[in-house]
Amino acid sequence: MPTIHHNIPDSSGLNAFRADPALRRLLKVYLDDDTFAALLPQFDRMGALSGAELERLALTADKNPPILHLRSRIGADAQSIEKHPAYQRLEQYAFGEFGLAAMSHRGGVFGQPGKLPPAVKYALVYLFVQAEFGLCCPLSMTDSLTRTLAKFGDPDLVAEYFDQLTSQDMDVLMQGAMFMTEQMAGSDVGAIDTVARQDADGTWRLYGDKWFCSNPDAALAMVLARPEGGDGGTRGLSLFLLPRHLPDGTLNAYRILRLKDKMGTKSMASGEIAITGAVAHLVGDPGQGFKQMTDMINMSRLANGVRSAGMMRRSVAESLFIARNRTAFGKRLIDLPLMRRQLLKLLVTAEQGRSMVFHTAEVLRRADAGDAQAAKVLRILTPLLKFRTCRDARKVAGDAMEVRGGCGYIEEFSDARILRDAHLGSIWEGTSNIVALDVARATRREGALDALRAHLDDLADQAGNMVPGGARDALDRAAGYLDAVANDPAREGEVRQAASAVYNAASAIIMAWEDAQPGCGAGDRTRLAGLVLKHKLTARDPLVGGGDDTGDADLLERAFVETETMLEAAE
Repeated sequence: MPTIHHNIPDSSGLNAFRADPALRRLLKVYLDDDTFAALLPQFDRMGALSGAELERLALTADKNPPILHLRSRIGADAQSIEKHPAYQRLEQYAFGEFGLAAMSHRGGVFGQPGKLPPAVKYALVYLFVQAEFGLCCPLSMTDSLTRTLAKFGDPDLVAEYFDQLTSQDMDVLMQGAMFMTEQMAGSDVGAIDTVARQDADGTWRLYGDKWFCSNPDAALAMVLARPEGGDGGTRGLSLFLLPRHLPDGTLNAYRILRLKDKMGTKSMASGEIAITGAVAHLVGDPGQGFKQMTDMINMSRLANGVRSAGMMRRSVAESLFIARNRTAFGKRLIDLPLMRRQLLKLLVTAEQGRSMVFHTAEVLRRADAGDAQAAKVLRILTPLLKFRTCRDARKVAGDAMEVRGGCGYIEEFSDARILRDAHLGSIWEGTSNIVALDVARATRREGALDALRAHLDDLADQAGNMVPGGARDALDRAAGYLDAVANDPAREGEVRQAASAVYNAASAIIMAWEDAQPGCGAGDRTRLAGLVLKHKLTARDPLVGGGDDTGDADLLERAFVETETMLEAAE
């Protein structure tokens, strides 16, 4: 349980779900009553684990990174990665007990008869990542590989691997990975030079080096390669499924050369791979690999946004706990005006990310159900979410470390680890520049911005007077700005600014719409939306005062519940 010793608060043992009343209210918005009631004990259990055992395991795994073994003691080719027992226990929770890589693809998880909606998975990941980030990469890779394989793969190939990919038995489970990056082909995917050659019997074999491969010992990996003699650029790429082992149990023809010494996500292995004639299976149509891999990348981008939003919530929760329980100059930190202002800024940004995450999850559910308009909305929401939340998480994590003070810089607490991990989201699956350009591409080529505007206009109509004054105008101006920039090559340098404006305007309307839904209407999200307009979408002279938000300080009191409450209070 949380303790305070010599004015140093320690939140260890706090249930991250029970301490988060807004999460409970939002789950009632995005889940039907039966699903919410059935899954409530699981949210509560994950919240309890996140604040206790998962946190302890994550700290241990971070300090004991994986070790690559190339040979056995008698010189035989071993090619194995030794993972610390703490990391293996985290795997058991994520893949095994909670079925986070399975629930979107089959029934049976938590005894539920069918697939669970995306909001369930992302809510559980949102809680899990408040303790552990590194494992979330293999988790999302396995989840998204299964989706892409099922969507584009030959039925026989899907049948061969589906049960293992979605197993909750760790002895049966096959984890997934994505091997795409090369030394000369990072963001420029069209520069990939890994070659695919077909034997006389039709077997495909891959040759090339992959420069950054997370979860490199995964049982299955999706790989982009260029069939020999194929076109250049992205049009010549095909998608292949690369098994780690051949049917006879021998290692396939690729080697893990070394593991990366990373700034963060130290618990999880990332490495370099040399592929020397490895057997692989073509997925989907030849020459369509980039389009097909994009589906997997987009799911990974959404997962990056979820993880960044979860880390922001962890940072805010820690900051609020510290500010309430530490004193300075004869006052609680939370009663000091500058601290209140800092905490409000953290809260607003974190809540924007949370709303964008859960709303995007709902749009994904509709798109997967065949809603063509939702698919267009998803096309632009996903890169918007990935772009902005991943950047915001870096700032929020850094400011939260400052709230803790010197102890935040010490590795015994998780502040430093979270800050290190938070920087990852802005790099993997597309840097900020690349993802912002993808927002422009979706606007210019696919009509996604028009679909998003129509969607947000509908939400605003439903929310009625809950929408803050000026929000609709801000949306119109932001969308017009993005549209102009996306269609003018000379204005490419403004793409990030335009994408940020649309993200901020969209989040304000979504938060107001959430407040208007039954069970959520405490009024807080509308006020948070108003602060988004005030601080992120309204021009202000930096040399003029009037920036005090003291009148909104009560939002901080309701953003975090410190004492343990009965589970029934969440129902």
